[in-house]
This record gives sequence, C-alpha cells and structure tokens, in this order.
Amino acid sequence: MYTYDYLIIGTGLYGATFAHFATKEGKKCLIIDKRNHKGGNIFCKNIEGINVHKYGAHIFHTNDQRIWNFVNSFSSFNRYTNSPLAISKGKLYNLPFNMNTFHQLWGVITPQEAIEKLMSQTSDYEHIKTPKNLEEQALKLVGKDVYETLIKEYTEKQWGKKGSELPAFIIKRLPIRYTYDNNYFSDKYQGIPNEGYNQIINKLLKGIEVQLNTDYFKNIDHFSNNCAKIVFTGAIDEYFNYKFGKLEYRSLVFENKLLEQENFQGNAVVNYIDKVIPYTRIIEHKHFEFGTQKQSVITYEYPTEWSEGKEPYYPVNDTKNTSIYKKYETLAHNEVNTIFGGRLAEYKYYDMHQVIASAFNTLKNHFHKDFLKDYENYSSNSNIQ
Repeated sequence: MYTYDYLIIGTGLYGATFAHFATKEGKKCLIIDKRNHKGGNIFCKNIEGINVHKYGAHIFHTNDQRIWNFVNSFSSFNRYTNSPLAISKGKLYNLPFNMNTFHQLWGVITPQEAIEKLMSQTSDYEHIKTPKNLEEQALKLVGKDVYETLIKEYTEKQWGKKGSELPAFIIKRLPIRYTYDNNYFSDKYQGIPNEGYNQIINKLLKGIEVQLNTDYFKNIDHFSNNCAKIVFTGAIDEYFNYKFGKLEYRSLVFENKLLEQENFQGNAVVNYIDKVIPYTRIIEHKHFEFGTQKQSVITYEYPTEWSEGKEPYYPVNDTKNTSIYKKYETLAHNEVNTIFGGRLAEYKYYDMHQVIASAFNTLKNHFHKDFLKDYENYSSNSNIQ
C-alpha cells in the first residue's frame, strides 16, 4: 500500500499545476524540490519590498483566454507591457524592430520609407535560398544594418559562438512592425501578478505536502516504496542516468545589486548588444510592478557555458541534441508509472503559458477530463484563496 498516489518532482509551474488538480481529484500528492524554495524559475526574492526575479525576467503573456483566466484565479495582474530597450555603440534603440527602431537607425519616418530601406538591404542577400547559418538567415531577413547593430554581437555573446557557426533555426523569423509600437509581445494578455509569482505557487500548493532541499536521486528507493506514480519535471537525461549522453544547454549567471537610488535605468529590461560588455542585459525589477520604493535592485545577466552543477536555461536544440533527446523520449514513453513534463523533461524552451498548457494537456490525458473548461467563463473578480 502506497502512502502517496503521486510524487511530483519539482515545484515549478508544471509540477504545482499538476499537484493542484490531482489533489482536487482526490489524489494524495507529495511534491519535492532540491532547491530551498518553491516555484522553480518563477521564484521571486523580496529585497527591500521589491520582488526580484531570481532566475531572470518573467513576464506572463498568452493568447489563450482560459489560461489567462486560470492564472488570474490566483492573483490579479497589473498592466505591465514588455518594452525592452537595447544599447549598441552608445546609442539607444527600441525593441522589437518597429518604426521607432528604424527611425533611430536611419531617420526614416513613414512605414513606406522603412520598407524601402529594408528591401534595399535584404536584396543583397536574395541569392541565399537556404541559409546555412544564423548569420545568413538574419541577413536575408533584415539586412546588414539591423543585423550588425542589434543582432550579431548580442547573439554571439548569448550563445558563445559566431553567428556563422550557429544554426539558422535559432532565428526562424524576426518580427518586424511598421508601426510605432514597442510592445515586445503580440499576445492579447500580458502582465505581472499583483501578489507576485510566489503567491500563485503558494495557492496552487495549498494543503499539499511539500518537501524542499530534497533530491529525488538520493532517495529513489524510499520514494519508489511510498509513491504509486511519479511526475518528473527534472532533466530527462539525468532520469535515465545519461544513457545516451548529456543534453546541452546554455546557462546564465545573475549578479544582483541593491542601489540607494529610486531609478537606475528607467525601464525594466535594457539589452547590451556590444560584445565587449560581458553581460547581455540589466533588469531593474521595480519597474515590473511600477514600484515607488526609495531603493532599487538591478540584476546583471551573464551568459555562460553550461556544465553539471549550473542551472540549465536554454536547450541547444540542434540536430545532435534533438537526436539524443528523441532516444530519451522513447524511453520515457515506455515508463508506465512516470509522467514527464516541463521544460527540462521535454527539452524545450517554454514560456510560462506554454508550461501551463503542457501541464493541462497531461492532466486531460491522465484524468480524462478537461480541467481548463472551468475557466472558460471565469471572472477575475473572485480569486481562489
């Protein structure tokens, strides 16, 4: 007789969502995490009243009304709109590429002027039918000025390789807008939870047993004897003891600074393009929530090569790694009592709404019930407590 119906490994959005609804279905769940906090990568640390996104900027956005209703059932959201800035060679540019960017680059004012300028640049690369690398792909899409000013050095810094050595699929497309619109996302819904991401996780896991500082791999026999089924959100290659080799990632290092000033950069996200600057961006967290604190917290974000012991952030979905993952995926399908889900278990770079969608899809298949239907006509005026 098992003590728990489900052991959920990982307290991030996938694990917390699964645990929440499995518990509502009358299942007894235990959720564990090797970190010392809940929430996975959406965890925020409160510093001087400022919610600091410990693992990089997290801005919720989605086109799926039911998922938006779902997250709003745990916290209302503010009106934050992601409008990052980029600094290249001492000049400031708006992102994503829009009429503001083109005016800053070339002084053009009308959409027709911008179109003609871009076409004059991309025409030099019409002979490239099938781009062999990221550099050729970007030049074909946006031409030399945009690529060399706003893409090349930033991308090479982020991935640790030259653009000519990176696969073309990294830039499948580059959104170009011929309007003066700095909203990075085109999704219908966007914002930051007013109560913070931690409160969403806390409410999802209310009444569920949680064990932190707990490594599944150091207690496999104990958990196997006490839990009927497993929901695994960790690295799939680690689960199978790296049978087919290790999957590759890019990692990040974050350096926080508490500043004795109200406003450091006037924007939540500023990208630093130049390769001579070791960090890719600076985050000023208070701007996510329109904070009025007397102090400010900023985070320098440094890209780095991933190795065991570092946090894996960006899967390297090239041909080699995709082939390795497919082998692990086949093994996962044959695991009768283990469910694999989330960005590490599925080896995908997921946004938050995609993690939730993946969890709901698993829940639907597992319990033969569409839990999202409960949020079709939900009103955000009455949050679940």
